[in-house]
Amino acid sequence: MAATRYNSGDLRRQVGSPRAKNRDTKETLCRNVVIYGHCRWEDSGCTFNHDQNKASGSQTDLNSNRRVFNVESPSFTPANQQQSAGKKSTFSSQAASAAPFTPRGVGTSTPTLQQANDSTIFNPAAIREFTPQNYDVGNTISQNGAQHVTQDGGLYSDPFSISSLGQTMPPAGQYNPYANDPNNLAGAGAGLYQPAGFGNGLVHPPNYHLYQPPSELYRPSLQPYQRTTYDFFIPKDRRENLQKKLFHMQQLLPNSGLPNLDRWHSLFPLDTKATRNSTCFGYPSWMYKAQNNKNGRHFALRRIEGYRLTNEKAILNVTKEWKKIINANIVTVHEAFTTEFFGDSSLIFVYDFHPLSETLYDHHFPPNNSHNRLRNTNKIPENVLWSYVCQIANALLAIHNAKLAARCLELSKIIWENNRIRLAACSILDVLHHDSPNRKTIEELQQEDFVKFGRIILALATNTPTLNFNNIDAALATIVPRYSTQLRGVLEWLIKPSAPGETKTVETLLGGITTHLANFANFVMQESDEKEFHLMRELENGRIARLMFKLSVVNERGDSCGVHNWSETGERLLLKLFRDYVFHQVDADGKARLDTNHYLNCLSKLDASSEEQILLTSRDNATVFVVSYRSIRQMLDRAYGELGKESKPSATGATM
Repeated sequence: MAATRYNSGDLRRQVGSPRAKNRDTKETLCRNVVIYGHCRWEDSGCTFNHDQNKASGSQTDLNSNRRVFNVESPSFTPANQQQSAGKKSTFSSQAASAAPFTPRGVGTSTPTLQQANDSTIFNPAAIREFTPQNYDVGNTISQNGAQHVTQDGGLYSDPFSISSLGQTMPPAGQYNPYANDPNNLAGAGAGLYQPAGFGNGLVHPPNYHLYQPPSELYRPSLQPYQRTTYDFFIPKDRRENLQKKLFHMQQLLPNSGLPNLDRWHSLFPLDTKATRNSTCFGYPSWMYKAQNNKNGRHFALRRIEGYRLTNEKAILNVTKEWKKIINANIVTVHEAFTTEFFGDSSLIFVYDFHPLSETLYDHHFPPNNSHNRLRNTNKIPENVLWSYVCQIANALLAIHNAKLAARCLELSKIIWENNRIRLAACSILDVLHHDSPNRKTIEELQQEDFVKFGRIILALATNTPTLNFNNIDAALATIVPRYSTQLRGVLEWLIKPSAPGETKTVETLLGGITTHLANFANFVMQESDEKEFHLMRELENGRIARLMFKLSVVNERGDSCGVHNWSETGERLLLKLFRDYVFHQVDADGKARLDTNHYLNCLSKLDASSEEQILLTSRDNATVFVVSYRSIRQMLDRAYGELGKESKPSATGATM
């Protein structure tokens, strides 16, 4: 059925204004009632009929061929889409703002609109989140966030997590905190190392390279009077060694599970092997580094596991006799005590801590990581063996003169550091065997010290551990082609028993090796001179550091001592110009001049109060002063003294 079309003018006269007047308006039904169900102008002058029951049948519509709108009427279809229509629509543009059609008496139900099922419509909700393919999903999720759950239930691995990083890294070699040679850090896993047996935490190596000098191979050709920056400071090898010691002194092991003793905390294990070994003392022993609560110093603790003390006099022997021995080749013993903090009855010996030390056994018989066997080392130079002989003899001389015996002379109980060796397990056997029924006399124990002494040097000369000796005479015969007969004679005197009626003494041994003692003393004094030379250079650096402290305190200071802009007035202005003269010089192109030699020379002359005069110029070249280093030093001292009077004196003193 075709929809009825209306002229816009007729519709406006019937529906719009109440002023529209027709001849038979009283009989004609109001169009507003037909369309909307009511008329807003019914009570304000609308002349049309508003009662549908009184409306005549002939006047229900405007024309006979027009029908009344109701719910059954079809939807409106524009005239331009009717094939039978030939003329344009007469609706105006204002009809677009008309109210929507709402039928009456329809009820609560609404027709359901069917959506077109078009697959080409973009629907973001239907797109699944990207999930990487070709991966193996485990049954468990790691706690550290290495795997995550996606929205669709899948799992993906985080390549930047700690667990994933540890799996991709090459295995790191065993790290020895006492090792002087850091080759284990240079091999596999050089970026991170993990101490064996100390948990799964990754530990970063220390960044002790504060400045790295250039290699000597690429050192530029310098004139005799020229120097590089690194020539003014301590050599890189010594600096690196000292900074390594400081690092190992402060090294900690978080979550180690080790207890805190009464006066000791921050225990750190020093053993390179996590296996128990009781061949030396008869009880398993462990080494720890610990810090004292009273003085803050670090010490080495030797723990004897499972030992129960029965006589307190054994410990008194340690505190009275062994504490008196202070020797360069003996690790000083401080005290001994028992504890149950480790879950058992343990005996603790307290020694001095020497960082970067390793046992003589580990130094000359390093294990082979591939087969876990002893690596065949090269021949040890004879002068090194003679230095060991001299040092052990020096230690035995101090021990025997105190009416004691070293007793524990083994390669694994002697520590090595830069060709310096120290006996590191003294006094332990004296406590453990104090109440032994088969206890030997001091004289017998001292004679055994010489035998153990000779076996140590023989093991080093033959590259064989002392436990593998079966035939002493055959071992002595093997060293003849490689070493001198004098060394063999000393070893025979040490190892073989003395003639009846004769007693070995350290004085006799020292009398037979006087030449080597003189050579060793000469070497020690030369090394001492070299260290003193470097110490003198560092002394100059210390003086310069104090001057820098004073200049930094005075320069660029604001209101002080009751004077506005204090550092810019009076003689303090010359100190600022001197600072610019030393550190803020520029070349002809206006670029900064970086000359360490100039810095050190100027500050050294200032510290020495030199009479040399210099030219100080302000940055705008408006002010020029000619002044000597002595005058500048006096100005600096006066300015620093004024600040010292104003401030409260500190506990450590305000003078430098």
